[in-house]
Amino acid sequence: MTQAPHPLFRLIEIMARLRDPEHGCPWDIQQTFSTIAPYTIEEAYEVADAIERGDMAELKEELGDLLLQVVYHARMAEEAGSFAFSDVAEAISDKMIRRHPHVFGAEEVKDAEGQSARWEAIKASERAAKIQDSAEKPGALHGVPVGLPALTRAAKLTHRAARVGFDWPSTREVMDKLREEVGELEAEIASGDVEKARAELGDLMFVCANLARKLEVEPEAVLRAANAKFERRFAHIERRLAEQGSSPEASTLEEMDALWDEAKAGERA
Repeated sequence: MTQAPHPLFRLIEIMARLRDPEHGCPWDIQQTFSTIAPYTIEEAYEVADAIERGDMAELKEELGDLLLQVVYHARMAEEAGSFAFSDVAEAISDKMIRRHPHVFGAEEVKDAEGQSARWEAIKASERAAKIQDSAEKPGALHGVPVGLPALTRAAKLTHRAARVGFDWPSTREVMDKLREEVGELEAEIASGDVEKARAELGDLMFVCANLARKLEVEPEAVLRAANAKFERRFAHIERRLAEQGSSPEASTLEEMDALWDEAKAGERA
């Protein structure tokens, strides 16, 4: 009796077949790292969405989609003679062992906070080693991926700057800066200068990301929660208007505001 292949090996073989130059899928054959990258990002967000909704069946499917992205990139790299999926798995295994000396070695840590500090120290050591091997000496902000969501990247940039002492002492100073940026944005809006207003809006959002870091929250997660809240409350408006035989298009802003307040009150109850 032939034993079924391990599911992971089966997936790797499926991808190899899809990418086969003669007998594969024309669409899959045409793809490159650059064309697949947007799908990789999208799948990661869909994983986060399934987690946010607590949908375990959906999470299983979305994790599979994300795993396919890893296999896809690894296959293209193998075709180029760069590395294979096994090299990816080996590298991340080595990294996990290296960054958890308290589990795989003799070190001891007292709690999660201590482990986080040790993790950051090991990462800093790894970056320093890479810098020594590099012809150029990159600055403190080097290596923060450009492809990250802008809010997340802003928080990471300020986190890196804070490591070398470039940071506000507390959230109070960040709030002061936030108010300053709001004032500057209002001034540019009043002046009618759209380009300057756009720049000030960017500054305001950057400070918001910095504030999220100071509050030790992930800015993307905070904004996702705000999006969900907006969707929930607007759905309440639509539902209540439908009960009245109306719709948002046929209602005034005042009527919808009243129902919005009703939704807020219901959430607090």
